[in-house]
Amino acid sequence: MTIRNQLCVLGLCLTSTQLLANGLQVNEQSISSAGKAYSGRASDVQDASIVYGNPAGMSRLAGEHISGGVSFIDVRSRISKVDTTVSGTSHGDMVPDPIVVPSGFYTLQINDDWHVGFGVYAPFGGSTDYESSFQGRYRSSRTQVKVVTLQPTVSYRISDRLSVGFGPTFNRLDGLLESKIANSAVGGQGDGTVKVSGDDSAWGFNAGILFDPFDDLTLGLTYHSRVDYDLSGKTKVTGANGLLAPIPVLGLPGLNGKYDASLAFTTPETVDASATWRINDRLDVSAGALWSRWSRVQELRVLNSGVPRAYGPFDTIVETLKWRDTWSFSTGMSYRLNKEWKVRAGIAYEPTPMPNQYTSTRAPTGDRKIFTVGLNWQMTDQTSLDLGYGYIHEDPVKVSQATSQGGLRPGYSATYQNTVNGLGLQLNHSF
Repeated sequence: MTIRNQLCVLGLCLTSTQLLANGLQVNEQSISSAGKAYSGRASDVQDASIVYGNPAGMSRLAGEHISGGVSFIDVRSRISKVDTTVSGTSHGDMVPDPIVVPSGFYTLQINDDWHVGFGVYAPFGGSTDYESSFQGRYRSSRTQVKVVTLQPTVSYRISDRLSVGFGPTFNRLDGLLESKIANSAVGGQGDGTVKVSGDDSAWGFNAGILFDPFDDLTLGLTYHSRVDYDLSGKTKVTGANGLLAPIPVLGLPGLNGKYDASLAFTTPETVDASATWRINDRLDVSAGALWSRWSRVQELRVLNSGVPRAYGPFDTIVETLKWRDTWSFSTGMSYRLNKEWKVRAGIAYEPTPMPNQYTSTRAPTGDRKIFTVGLNWQMTDQTSLDLGYGYIHEDPVKVSQATSQGGLRPGYSATYQNTVNGLGLQLNHSF
């Protein structure tokens, strides 16, 4: 393979990632909703976390409310049926440490009709960090995505049965992608490293409607807008040797160094619809459906500038994704044991947006079955504590990244089986 073709392959190493799969789509904005598998997220008004679930729901909160929560997410992966020429290991601990996801919300009643609020939360986030000897390290070795959203919000009560709400969102994204280079493919030794880091801030909005067609039935509809990002950052290549090192006699300066990088992509809009039916003073049930327009994510296109002319193919790198829209479904219930205690339970199904042929080692996620339980403790008339636990079982998914792309990126195929345990705590207080 020529140096030119090898550089095209090396560039693909930077972008072979599923940045926005369901494996990195964060649901942990509300622990009170988590207990019911988020089935009533847009219709069940429990506390200030409704700022995210449905801005219109603030109209049901009298006075002043504050909620603060934290979730701990533990991901376990089992890798089997490995097929590769690369020596090393495939332990499967691609997320070695629990992920911590905080959130905070505030609402204030201005008068009978108007409420304002504010939220800070993470709509997307996650990381993978494989062992240094991972056999698929030339496809990916480390990935980190962090998104923080700030949302000022206002709601208006049109009537006793109908309310609307709106909140602009300010979103900050920081990302890091890392892969190794097989120097042996170009006459070198050991591994080089390619690391891309970038960030951007962008605006979006959330809007919601809350409607009571009957006294015991509440319907909610929430729209979370798409967000357009234009990330800028650096592509850093280190440890590249062999034909990728400087060769003065051929006029080749080598590929090691830092280059300006940019990447434009759009996170999908979602529509969250749910219904909550209060059967009696103790029992209520909810059902929800979430549509996500993942088809907006068709490719990733990385532009590198400042690359020496000899490595021109490194300027523009394209990775085809071809994701598809998804529908997720959930149902759940809550039961009040007495004045102090309420229990919750729920189940959900969430399909992956990734076609099998484009699944990579960065986020190898399959269709999900989710089981949750929750507990609410009314500590005082003004203070309550929510506890939520969720277990996620993913269908096995096959990663098949062929060898035809060249020696710098040896092929890697394997079957992944993921499970996720999540535990969250949320403190609520009214004034």
